[in-house]
Amino acid sequence: MKYIERKEYLDFLVRWKDKQIIKVVSGIRRSGKSTLFDLYTNYLLSTGIRTEQIIRINFEDVDFEYLNDYHVLYDYLKQRLLPDNMTYIFLDEIQHVDSFEKVVDSLFIKSNTDLYITGSNAYFMSGELATLLSGRYVELRMLPLSFKEYCNGLELNFADAALLTKEEKYNFYITESSFPYTVSLHGYQNEINEYLNGIYNSVLVKDIATRKRITDLKMLESVIKFVFDSIGSILSSKKISNTMQSFGRKVDEKTVEKYLSGLCESLMAYEVNRYNIKGKMLLATLDKYYVADVAMRKLLLGNKTSDQGHLLENIVFLELMRRGYEVFVGYMPDCEVDFVAQKQSETCYYQVSASVLDPSTLERELAPLNKIQDHFPKYLLTLDTIGSNSNFNGIIQLNVLDWLLG
Repeated sequence: MKYIERKEYLDFLVRWKDKQIIKVVSGIRRSGKSTLFDLYTNYLLSTGIRTEQIIRINFEDVDFEYLNDYHVLYDYLKQRLLPDNMTYIFLDEIQHVDSFEKVVDSLFIKSNTDLYITGSNAYFMSGELATLLSGRYVELRMLPLSFKEYCNGLELNFADAALLTKEEKYNFYITESSFPYTVSLHGYQNEINEYLNGIYNSVLVKDIATRKRITDLKMLESVIKFVFDSIGSILSSKKISNTMQSFGRKVDEKTVEKYLSGLCESLMAYEVNRYNIKGKMLLATLDKYYVADVAMRKLLLGNKTSDQGHLLENIVFLELMRRGYEVFVGYMPDCEVDFVAQKQSETCYYQVSASVLDPSTLERELAPLNKIQDHFPKYLLTLDTIGSNSNFNGIIQLNVLDWLLG
């Protein structure tokens, strides 16, 4: 399989090159962190960096298991540092090393090291790491492939992919998965499902159950499936608990909260807070959840729901995150805006619908945006080509596939 360009992520690493700060790359398992290091290593070599200046260790490789002791790891690295040149050190899945921060700290204070680390678990990356390395790192959060990256990957690896329409590519994107390796399995759905099932089970056992000391895997899976089935809908631990109990399965709210935090910490799903547009404040309850890969949702739930609108909403949410926005669900007393996207002083509003060709649907989707009194940009994203680029009293309708490819 040919490498798929991850330009925004690569640019991030290039921008921080040689700066005395630890570069942390986080993301769900198999989202492409190691491949990003391959791409960046190739970049370094193309700029004249010599191979002996680069040290790569993946702690999920048995060949490096003996380095899981931090004393041994530090000695190994120290012996390979070049006194008169910068040494670029890549430590992949560093969470396998107990007290790894002692190694990182010791390397950080040296002027001739440039340090890059990865980890899959969000609790490790955002919680523990913030405590261990406070003020000494920048974080790059990786997602699986965007629709644009997926299309590029298809065309890079399959000559006939250029003949596909954007709509056909989108259908493959939501059914065959956005995880990078699945591009090489294009057209082989059974193999893709086996690969996704492997990721799911690894995350379920290693990143959620083991981490949170959860023994009731059946209940954990039931909660996960409930969340996946409810993307784009208001959820609470109380609602999930009550639903489970209505089916004769007892689970209390605190246990559900533990499961939800584990699911989000694994980066398999994202919790999105509600934002009071009029009051300009976050609301404390009744959030929504979106998943890292909609094809995995199909794997878990089967074909019982096609729900194109919520799938599209999920993809738009992920794209807004990729573009650096902090994303919220917009709340107003009698209606809701799908997304409020904020970045520094910039705010945009997005309403997402599979189609608004029906006049009543168009009216319903425009209504919440029309009620917003400020003058920030407002967009209606749909799969329709008819009506694309229309302007409804300042609300711009866009074809969502063009927007994703833009």
